Amino acid sequence: MNEPANPKRRATASPGGAVESAPEPGPEPGSSRLDSGGPSDDQAEGAPGAEGAGEQEADAERRAGRTSQLSILVVDDEENIRDFLAVFLAQEGHRVRTLSDPTLAIEALREDEYHVVVLDLMMPKLSGMDLLEQIRKADDDIAVVICTGYPSIDTATGSIAHEVSAYIKKPFDTDDFRTVLNRIAKKKGLVLRREDELHQTIGRNIREQRKQRGLTLKQMSRRTNLSVSLLSQIERAESSASVSSLFKVATALDVPITELFGDF
Repeated sequence: MNEPANPKRRATASPGGAVESAPEPGPEPGSSRLDSGGPSDDQAEGAPGAEGAGEQEADAERRAGRTSQLSILVVDDEENIRDFLAVFLAQEGHRVRTLSDPTLAIEALREDEYHVVVLDLMMPKLSGMDLLEQIRKADDDIAVVICTGYPSIDTATGSIAHEVSAYIKKPFDTDDFRTVLNRIAKKKGLVLRREDELHQTIGRNIREQRKQRGLTLKQMSRRTNLSVSLLSQIERAESSASVSSLFKVATALDVPITELFGDF
């Protein structure tokens, strides 16, 4: 099979076909579609306008919140698909492991915690549908994304019966794939809203400034006339601080209040 469009790889093989990935420069800028080269049975065209719609939905997801790191297991016998996904998903900030041998997937799921399994259907030794059945027996909560070059009504129906999160045809668009992962993260409560991210930034900056000055929460309480409990909640991003409280904290730390907001 031909290589996908310019994915730059960093994948280290280990016995049994396991590959651990790390972020590397990925597909050439402007190229978001994973294609297998010339015409082949693996290729299937998406619906007209699907690429633009997927991109708009992905942009909307990014505006609404940032996806926390997902732990993803990719099971596919095609090396170029594994390598492309390893680079793409790592660049998205996720932890990725890839397997070429589907018979090792259940053992991998028992050894580590994963949020998502990306699963090919047509593989030697064990079909994707048979592996899907085994996965569901072992873990009925893990999200499964089917990614296949041979879509059919039978496998689509079987996938629905086993509650897969998405059924994607190869070649696929990375924006569509990103949207699927955002939906999974949101369903599992792993999407960090911008408001929550702001609270974390403020809390982290207050804690760092306080520790740089060698101040305890009790000392900060005396300086600000705010309770130790409230200050602790602000630092842990468990409470939304009022402007008045942030002004008191900034004054106690002798910093501009804007410095507590970081890059926001």
